[in-house]
Amino acid sequence: MPAVAVGNVGQLAIDLVVSTLNMSRVGYLHTDCLIPMAGNNPYSSCKEDAEELHCPAEVFTAAELKKKSKKFCQMLVSWIKSSGFSRTVVLSSSHAYQRDDQQLHGTPLRYLATPSLLKVSADALKELGWREMERVPAFPGVKDADAEPRLCIPGGGITKGLYSDSCLAEDLPLAVLLLFCSEGDNIPDALALVNHLNDWLHLLDTPSSEIKWKIPTSWSLLFGTGIPPALF
Repeated sequence: MPAVAVGNVGQLAIDLVVSTLNMSRVGYLHTDCLIPMAGNNPYSSCKEDAEELHCPAEVFTAAELKKKSKKFCQMLVSWIKSSGFSRTVVLSSSHAYQRDDQQLHGTPLRYLATPSLLKVSADALKELGWREMERVPAFPGVKDADAEPRLCIPGGGITKGLYSDSCLAEDLPLAVLLLFCSEGDNIPDALALVNHLNDWLHLLDTPSSEIKWKIPTSWSLLFGTGIPPALF
């Protein structure tokens, strides 16, 4: 599942997974925590299915209402718990410009994992050589021996709340994969993130360097339509 975060990287990565694996819609989340919206099928491959109505909680295109983000996290955790998923992976992103000095080294990929997920996936994550999301000082630049480093995911939307406040407390098997990035053309970031996901979960039995992810039709409108010829 994606978190609405910097550059919509998690959402774009999920778009690639849904399109490439030709996944079928199995349901939706009905909640007042999201802006009520509806639109055409963003994954349509023919005219017949293009007119199917979709809503925000299934295509993940609307942000949660800020005042209800905590309630939305609680609802998601309750749904994850009742569904009995073997594991849940949240794809997200964080502001590159707010990185701590130690986060400037290595690749922009970071991960987080709850203890219950590490029980079954610790070896696989170690083999991948990924770096865990670093904890940073509460007040950067201020030396305080008594201050404990904290988890900070600027621009990550509900990512921190879903991981720290909810899934750690419930001890649910959940992992977070995120990239440090900036707003702009985030298609390369989405491709990088979904390739990392495939390295772990093997969604496609193809080396990441050879994968040809299917681009959803909705991406043709990512940057709006072309300039109307009538203007010239």
